[in-house]
Amino acid sequence: MISIAIVLLVFVALMIPIVAILVDSPLGRSIARRLEGGATGAGDLGELHRKVDLLEGEVEELHRSLTGMKDELQFVQRLLEKPKTPGSSSS
Repeated sequence: MISIAIVLLVFVALMIPIVAILVDSPLGRSIARRLEGGATGAGDLGELHRKVDLLEGEVEELHRSLTGMKDELQFVQRLLEKPKTPGSSSS
């Protein structure tokens, strides 16, 4: 009977540091967050979708702005490269 108690005591003593290491690991923290917040994984995913949508909108707006600037630059380059005609008046 005493030998079972000793084996059980040694087993518990060895499991304490193993459990502490597992709980402090990234996997343990992830499990703890899920247990605390319930279905926070779906909320985080929804927030990521919202952020991606916002970023896609900003990228599209920047693309339109850049395209407009390219057109304006080409127009200015054509004006600067246009040869002056002798009959044109310069102010």
